[in-house]
Amino acid sequence: MAADATAAPVVGHSAGLWGFALLLLVGLNLRPFLTSVGPVLNTLQADTGMGHGMAAILTTLPFVMMGLLALAGAALAQRFGEQRTLLCALLLLALGCGARLLADSATSLILTAILAGTGVATVQALMPGVCKRWFAGRIALAMGLYSAALVGGGALGALVSPALVTLTADWRPGLAIWALPALLAWGLWLWRAPESSAAADPASEAVSVRACFGRRRAWLLALYFGLANSGYASLVAWLPSFYVDQGVDAQSAGSLLAWMALFQAAAALLMPLSVRGSLDRRVGLYVVMLLQLLGFAGFALAPQVAPLLWVALAGFGLGGCFSLCLIVSLDHLPGARAAGALAAFVQGIGFLITAVGPWLVGALRDGGGDFTDAWWLHGAIAFGMLLVSVRFNPAGYGRSMTRLGA
Repeated sequence: MAADATAAPVVGHSAGLWGFALLLLVGLNLRPFLTSVGPVLNTLQADTGMGHGMAAILTTLPFVMMGLLALAGAALAQRFGEQRTLLCALLLLALGCGARLLADSATSLILTAILAGTGVATVQALMPGVCKRWFAGRIALAMGLYSAALVGGGALGALVSPALVTLTADWRPGLAIWALPALLAWGLWLWRAPESSAAADPASEAVSVRACFGRRRAWLLALYFGLANSGYASLVAWLPSFYVDQGVDAQSAGSLLAWMALFQAAAALLMPLSVRGSLDRRVGLYVVMLLQLLGFAGFALAPQVAPLLWVALAGFGLGGCFSLCLIVSLDHLPGARAAGALAAFVQGIGFLITAVGPWLVGALRDGGGDFTDAWWLHGAIAFGMLLVSVRFNPAGYGRSMTRLGA
């Protein structure tokens, strides 16, 4: 396979097959704790007395954690070491999921979301930099696989947990089961992860996330990431409820979320591969934003006519958008540590923006009586980001980030 167009001098050594295995396993663990909740939310509310406000916190809080901790993840890695920080983060994820086996109230569920969200946020902050270093000549492939695994894990959460809840007649095992793959990822990382080679990347040694705050291009990337991906958080939180309101039974409505995640996984892998031959990723960005626009328009205009089609369009657009946003961020800088710091900043600010989505959708639904206005809002955002995509001309990357990469 030809090297990616972003190829820079490879820092350290290639991580090889074990590196790809770690990438996939870690990615698979980053969404089930979140997507497993939505399909069984009615059961949780009935059993714990959780109101709609607390339910919104349970689904939105992890995105806030992803934003806040993404900004601190690189600093933690610099202080305690990348390997140690990632291992601790995976343990926090396992602990947060496992603790749900003992949860008996809305408050305890919120605490588990904080634990798991902290672990996921830290991992997400560091993995783009890890990919840039391990797979410097194959960054589109690596980020595509990582992103596909991440959203594919979301599909697993939405499919497996409801089935396990039905099998056991208890929601706790269905949510806690995700501690097991997290522990497996922790063990494999401890056993096989390549040693950090940050010392071989002296050009970006001193770069921190803080340096990104003064760069207009970093803010553009962060705002783009947050707005372009905001539809994901809203659909994870509200898609099943939307179709229940349309008269669809709860199980079928929950399965649509799993289908969305499957289409996301396909796009997260295929879209980066489709643009790997050029550093100019804008055509891919145009495509995924147009697909999002069509999907949300379908939800607003004719939700019952072809629900799987709208889910496919929105899911494919969101999955491709997530991976391409990260790749475009990494494209801006050649050094692994500098690019990782930029990606952490982009995710940090971006996920804080994304976290607003579910709240705003809920408010629009309460104000208007249905979700139509919310879907039109997300369609308008997709159209706006389609127009903004023209700004990502690689000819200007070096000039826009010169000081940060120096």
